[in-house]
Amino acid sequence: MSAHSISSKLYKNACEIIPGGVNSPVRAFRNVDGEPFFVRAAKGCRIWDVDDNELIDYVGTWGPAILGHAPIPVIEAVSEAAKRGVSFGTPNPFEIEMARLIVEWVPSVEKVRMVNSGTEATMSAIRLARGFTGRDKVIKFEGCYHGHVDSLLVAAGSGALTHGEPDSAGIPRSFAAETITLPFNDPESVEKAFMADGDDIAAVILEPIPANAGLFFPRDGYLEFLRDITQRHGALLIFDEVMTGFRVAKGGVQQLYGISPDLTALGKVIGGGLPVGAFGGRAEIMNQLAPDGPVYQAGTLSGNPLALAAGLAQLHEMEKQRGWQRLEEIGSAFESGVRDAMAQAGSDFTFHRVGSMFCLFFTGEEVFDLESAKVAANGGSFKKFFQYCLENGVFLAPSPYETGFISMAHAQEDIDRSVQVIGEAFAEIRG
Repeated sequence: MSAHSISSKLYKNACEIIPGGVNSPVRAFRNVDGEPFFVRAAKGCRIWDVDDNELIDYVGTWGPAILGHAPIPVIEAVSEAAKRGVSFGTPNPFEIEMARLIVEWVPSVEKVRMVNSGTEATMSAIRLARGFTGRDKVIKFEGCYHGHVDSLLVAAGSGALTHGEPDSAGIPRSFAAETITLPFNDPESVEKAFMADGDDIAAVILEPIPANAGLFFPRDGYLEFLRDITQRHGALLIFDEVMTGFRVAKGGVQQLYGISPDLTALGKVIGGGLPVGAFGGRAEIMNQLAPDGPVYQAGTLSGNPLALAAGLAQLHEMEKQRGWQRLEEIGSAFESGVRDAMAQAGSDFTFHRVGSMFCLFFTGEEVFDLESAKVAANGGSFKKFFQYCLENGVFLAPSPYETGFISMAHAQEDIDRSVQVIGEAFAEIRG
């Protein structure tokens, strides 16, 4: 990158009036010992900062920009919707159209409710699971992030059956006490938890492919195991597909693996870059929501016409362009190039990819849970790697625990240039 004096000035100003100078912590670049840059514009797979530095972008708004930035169908849809009003506080036709699309595309969903964020979606799904089952406790997994919900922002206890401790100041211990945090990909710990508290467990919630501690995968049979044990004990299985929904496949992870959860949380892609979330599942469970049932959930901006117009335009464009097939082709080309660069570097790296999501780990060992991801993150190597890529026009997430995103706008020339820079970054680390 060239000079970034304007970004530095803006960041200094922001720190005076915004906590940490940012409105979401990872944006602060603390994990890479740097300062954030401020974006002036974005188009396709590229972004330009206020100092006119141009970058090939693999953050993609943290997932929503599956078509790339500012795609014409989405911009036109938002523009047309805005002419008719930006918010109504009453039902609008887009709500039905989006709900019908989700029901048709996501295998397990029979009814759906729109909300405003992924955090709202997971929070509401947990409340609904508790209301439906009449139970209080929830199992979550280390490395699976479900937004900043009080009862889900919980660190693991000292053992498999130890209830969690708050992972943030401001969360009462009594909230965390209802959450059992277990290691991912460890069926035995789940069995023990159900043996100890089975009658009190309302739900098991997880990212079926965890994408907030890097990116790693469920081992063979693990999701099937979770489906079976929750059914045996009368608990609900909740898939948090905020990241993976409409990303890894048209019907998400549950389509790829053939697993039907009871409830699903969605977000990101269905808003086309605007704030949105949704949760849905079996009709008998969803019917417990107010106004039909006793579980209260509400939102002034839920079903916002601009967000849904953007999301619908994006999803229809994906279908029109055979988007998921195309993304697999782009992702495969990217992976092939990165693996070639890894081989030439002669050092230990691990590369994970599913569809248009990817992550690089700085180890040759298997990464399958949070603990192995922590070992693999190798902060010192990652900082050098990140900074070299950034200075040479490739923007990756500023944390070793984040997932990268490829878009439909990444052309072969963008992939080739990115792979070249990544290869040079490997050499920089090795040197």
